[in-house]
This record gives sequence, structure tokens and C-alpha cells, in this order.
Amino acid sequence: AAPAQADTTVQAVAPAQKDAAGAGSIWALIIEAILWGFAALLTPCVFPMVPMTVSFFMKSAGSPAMGRIRAGMYGFFIVALYTLPIAAIILITRILGGDAVTADIFNWLATHWLPNILFFLVFMLFAASFFGAFEITMPSWMVNKTDSKADSKGLAGIFFMALTLVLVSFSCTGPIVGSVLIKSTAGEFWTPIITMLAFSLAFALPFTLFAFFPAMLKKLPKSGGWLNSVKVVLGFIEVALGMKFLSVADQTYHWGLLDREIYLAVWIVTFSLLGLYLLGKIKFAHDSDTPYLGVGRLALAILTFSFVVYLIPGMWGAPLKGLSGYLPPLHTQDFVIGQGGTAATGNADARMTLTVDGRKPKHSEFLHLPHNLEGFFDLSEAQAYAAKVNKPLFIDFTGHGCVNCREMEARVWSDPQVLDILRNDYVIVALFSDDKKVLPEDEWVTTDSGKVLKSLGKINSYYALKTFGVNAQPYYVLQGRDGKVLVPPRGYDLSVPGF
Repeated sequence: AAPAQADTTVQAVAPAQKDAAGAGSIWALIIEAILWGFAALLTPCVFPMVPMTVSFFMKSAGSPAMGRIRAGMYGFFIVALYTLPIAAIILITRILGGDAVTADIFNWLATHWLPNILFFLVFMLFAASFFGAFEITMPSWMVNKTDSKADSKGLAGIFFMALTLVLVSFSCTGPIVGSVLIKSTAGEFWTPIITMLAFSLAFALPFTLFAFFPAMLKKLPKSGGWLNSVKVVLGFIEVALGMKFLSVADQTYHWGLLDREIYLAVWIVTFSLLGLYLLGKIKFAHDSDTPYLGVGRLALAILTFSFVVYLIPGMWGAPLKGLSGYLPPLHTQDFVIGQGGTAATGNADARMTLTVDGRKPKHSEFLHLPHNLEGFFDLSEAQAYAAKVNKPLFIDFTGHGCVNCREMEARVWSDPQVLDILRNDYVIVALFSDDKKVLPEDEWVTTDSGKVLKSLGKINSYYALKTFGVNAQPYYVLQGRDGKVLVPPRGYDLSVPGF
């Protein structure tokens, strides 16, 4: 019998569901941005300027109250110099091109091979600079010109003092700012602005606090070799974080260069070298002699090597749930220890038994579901099969570069009860919003504005935005016959009972 033709019309969903996909992740990004802001203060470019700039304001003419106001304005200008340029870029693109253009820009930044490879190279460049290979600084003429204007009185002088700090500290804060911004581009439009605001507030906070409580300056540790050690530690972290961008490009374009075990091997070696550095077994060009091992360095070394030990089982297929959002998916691993200690291939395609009219589902040769689940990657095909077997659809709007998607799959989908329901009660269809596979011409989609969408990811992303009003992942929809949505869709939420 010919398979039943499914009705592709979909019931409208309340716009209130739009924010569900991003819920819960923004606070994690804000906390991470704040921590990076405080970490930036401990770099050699920034730390020595804390007492210098604050004492400058305290010695300025005027009452102590006026000095505190001036210091507060200094902190305000620092925040503004970090936040306003990002906000201006986002608002201009949104005003000129609308939400769709801004979404396209962020999607391009987050998933296209060019910016991801560029970000990867920039991170490696900054890491080499942190290790002491060379020094990255802003042009001296720019810094000197800005610094000369800082001597003027009034708000203009305070502004140029803040601008001087931002320019001088660029070699240390540049890669950190990049980490904060790039991490947040996968979220909603306002996420980069909010995360940069959180970073700059943490970064500027000490300048204001020390002005209000000048006695605290005496308690600051002296700047010295320990600052270079902080810089080197950040260099190792830059190497590890930079691998994520190369991994995203590798997954979205299916190059097959950076499988999970290769990614883990780089991390294991990187953090092992960091542990040896903390123990004093490795030295770099600008390091000072350490006659003995301090308790702080020992504690950090213990944490680092403990992290390495945690990573090692991942080479044989351990899920490593705590890092699921940062690692390539398990199906990219060539060798996984299966149940009962037997070896099993990590290639999900080799185990797939689901067929449609004697053939495997479309795109299953390069797209895979986690936990050996079987399903579809084309909505029309999944709807026809669901009607044939009389089961509802589980629609998974996901992406290769979606950190929250991997975390949901590792922490929620892996629950035995959830897996049983997904495997037996639903037909699963995963719609990747960032896949770059160009489809045959007869599958291209023309938008309402007349733009022709050719890639699988753009077509899926357009469908999600047009039908459900969402442009963030993950987003889960339970759909019955005739496109009827059975319950309100669900986004990022780690509650297993709720899922």
C-alpha cells in the first residue's frame, strides 16, 4: 500500500512560547561573563592600573565626595566603552534589516566556517601571546594621543582616562571579550549586549570600590611575576576554548577532521601541560623563578590533574555529561566500549535499521541522533512515516553548534524513562538549523520576501521561525495528526520529570 500523505499544515502556536528555547541559559552566560570580567583584572595589562588610576582620582582637586563621583563616572565610561559599540551594531542591523537580518548575522557568526576558523586562529594567536611569544598591543600613536587628552579636566578627561585603560588593556582583555561575545551569539539578539554589560560591570567594579574605600589599596598584593603566571594560565584556557570553534565548523560542514577522541586528546594534553606548569615543571620566557611551590598553585594543580583524569575515560566513550555542550557528539568517535565491555563502533549510521520504502531516511548518511536513537531529518518524510505507523511526532529543533542541545541530550534524553518514551512512543525528527548541506534545487524554499533558501539549515531555521516563532535551540514540539500541537512546546529545561 502506498504510504499515507501527511497534511503539512501546522496549528499556530502562541507567541508566548517564543522565549522558551532560551530560558535558563542567559543566567549561565551572565555568570560566566562576570567571572571573565574578574579574571581580566588579574592580567598584567590591567592589575597595575587599578591603584594608579584610582590614586589619580583621589589626588585630583576637589572634595573627597567629588573624587568619588569622578571615580564613579570613570567606571561608567568603562562599561559604556565595552557595551555601547556592541549594542549599536546590533540595533543598526535590526533597524535596517529587521529581526531576520540580525538573526542571519548571528547565525553566520556562530556556524559559518569562515568566522569560526578566524576565531580559532585568533584564539591561538592570543594564546601564543599569553605564553610570551610576542606582545599584542594597540598602536602607540593611538594610546599616546588618547592619554594626552586624559589630563583635561571635567568629564572629557575622565572619558579619555577610561578609553586609555581600554586600549592599554586590549592585549589581555581582547581574547576574553571575544570569548564572552562569541559564546553569546547563539542566543537571542539582546544576549550579547547583556553579557557584555555583565563583563564590563565586573571589570569596572574595583575602580569604583577602591575610590570609595581607598584603604583597600594598601591590601592589594604587589604586582610581579605572579601576574605573568595568571596570563600563562589564561593562555592554556584559550587553547582549549579555541578548539570549540574549529569543532563547530567541522560539524556543520561535515569535514570529519576533529572527531571526539582527537578533541579530547588535545584537551588532555593541554590541561596536563597546565598542571605541570602550575607545579613549576615548565617555564616560559617571562616567568619568574619560584623557589618553592605555594599552596595556591598546588591546589590549582590538583584541580587541573583531577580534570584530566575525568577526561581520560572519554577516550573510550564515557559520556562526560558535565562537558557535553563543548565536546563533539559521541557518534563521531571511532571506538566506544559497549555494554558488557565489548567494543562497538561509534558510527550510528552503521547501526541504523529504520528504513522508508527500503531505503534509509534522508540525510542519515551525515546526520545522527544521540543514544543510538533512530529517526528522521526531513519533516515531510517523518510526517508520512508517523501517519503510516500511527504515532505522534517528536520534533527536535537543534543545531551542531548548540551547547544547550548537547546538554539536554546528555542530561535529560539519557534518562532511561525518557529514552524508552522516545524510542517506542514517538517518531523522532531532528531539524538542524545550522547545517550547511546544499539541497537539490527541487527542495529549495522561497521565503515570503522572495529570498531563495538552498541549505538544509536555513530551510529548517525558516520553518521554525515562520511556524513557531522561535530562532533559538533547543526547541521541542510534540505533534499529532494534521499538524496539531499536542502540548505547549518546550525549550531548554533540565527537569527530567517535566520533559
